[in-house]
Amino acid sequence: MADIVRSRSHERPGHAAFVYLGEPLTYADLNDRASRVANAVLASVPGSQSRVAVLDFNSCSYFEVFFGCCKADCTMVGVNARLAAPEVAYVLNDSAAVVLFVGREHYAMVEKMESELGKVKLIVALDGGHERWVDYQQWRDSYPAADPDRAIDQDHDVIQLYTSGTTGYPKGVCHTHRTWRLMAEAGRAAKWANFGTDSVTFVCLPLFHVAGFNLCTLTLNGGGTIILTRKVDVEEILQFIPQYRVTDTLFVPAMILNIVSHPKAADTDFSSMRLISYGAAPIAEDLLRNARELFGCGFVHLYGLTENLGTATYLPPEMHVAELGKLRSCGRAYPGLRLKVVDTAGNERPPGQVGEIIVSCDWIMRGYWRNDAATAATVKGGWLQTGDAGYMDEEGYLYIHDRVKDMIVTGGENVYPAEVENALFGHPLIADVAVVGVPDEKWGESVKAIVVLKQGSELDTAGIVSFARERIAGYKLPKSIDVVDVLPRNASGKVLRRELRERCWRGRSRQV
Repeated sequence: MADIVRSRSHERPGHAAFVYLGEPLTYADLNDRASRVANAVLASVPGSQSRVAVLDFNSCSYFEVFFGCCKADCTMVGVNARLAAPEVAYVLNDSAAVVLFVGREHYAMVEKMESELGKVKLIVALDGGHERWVDYQQWRDSYPAADPDRAIDQDHDVIQLYTSGTTGYPKGVCHTHRTWRLMAEAGRAAKWANFGTDSVTFVCLPLFHVAGFNLCTLTLNGGGTIILTRKVDVEEILQFIPQYRVTDTLFVPAMILNIVSHPKAADTDFSSMRLISYGAAPIAEDLLRNARELFGCGFVHLYGLTENLGTATYLPPEMHVAELGKLRSCGRAYPGLRLKVVDTAGNERPPGQVGEIIVSCDWIMRGYWRNDAATAATVKGGWLQTGDAGYMDEEGYLYIHDRVKDMIVTGGENVYPAEVENALFGHPLIADVAVVGVPDEKWGESVKAIVVLKQGSELDTAGIVSFARERIAGYKLPKSIDVVDVLPRNASGKVLRRELRERCWRGRSRQV
């Protein structure tokens, strides 16, 4: 993957790879900085395939470090910058990261956990100004810009992104140079990832998620320019699209709703837009129609998992016509990907019949980091078990119906009930708790806790949420709390979450 910046810096050295905080970063400078980072990393790590972690919100330095790791034959670990301290510590220790790059907003958090990070040998302050940690810019620029030009095995890991597990423990999804390349080829074959030198891509999605990561790497691979923002901000979206003549972007449905609802949206010039990709959660048909009318460009629905680089199915612009009846579909399989809907015995279901969605392609993850059991349970005989339930129509278009797993998707973020339940269960008022996803017009789903209070206790919603905030990320916190006398359970004692969810989703055509 380092050849991306090597090639582009040779072909168009003065062209902007990024525009961030109003400042351009050219391909030549990105390539030179990546080489400096590579040489600095090689002086700090024990050997090939060492893990190097980044804990920060979006910035150009994320990809300086990423391509530096590519050149050094190391693997970058993207840490979700929205996680709470215990979750961050778990990811850093599980990944065995030896170098940690930290953004200013996370200095205080990392200081408190520093003694717990047994594998980390070097902490680099990305924004400088720390009394003990190395200043990133000074550290980077103290090493030469000569490319180390190491021979890289295509099947070595290049990126490790963490996804939550059903037990509440995150799992490191390992992707190689080869899996990324094959994904990129599939995207181009599907004609949605045809980024070129005239592409101007707006990226506000977090780079530690596969969608933001892909959007940037695919644009850079095509020689385009990325307009990068640190976080999602609708005001910036409405300002930067006309200012920079943005052509492409990717939003989650909650962001589309916020943009369409903004009072300035109707007066914003979207005439430069060519394509908006969307995914990570279902979208209401009315919202999709309103968005197409507002933006006046093509839309593509994308479906996939981190485990296959988010690339399973796509619904192209020409199918976004109400008369074709496909607006609720997430599309057809990418070229080179096989798609099935199966029953519990693994038998393929006929069109219109709901079952678990499984996919097979050459860009499935190498595996979960140091977790062979979870890998074997997720990839069986070359088929990725998505945990999503859906059905296919007669023409091969896929429709998401429900989830086999209990995962909640809120605003494009994945939340598993077990990790929220674990955070709530220790509260002194709570005797029992179950967590489910419920309909939310803004976020798609929101987190609801159903609790059994200890005898004589009264509900203290604010206190319970405050208690949980110290243990889990803010987006995982319950937005509402209901009190019941007893939770429904089966004979083995397992909470019947589906029964709890059905009460909240009754009367709706789909359960996600």
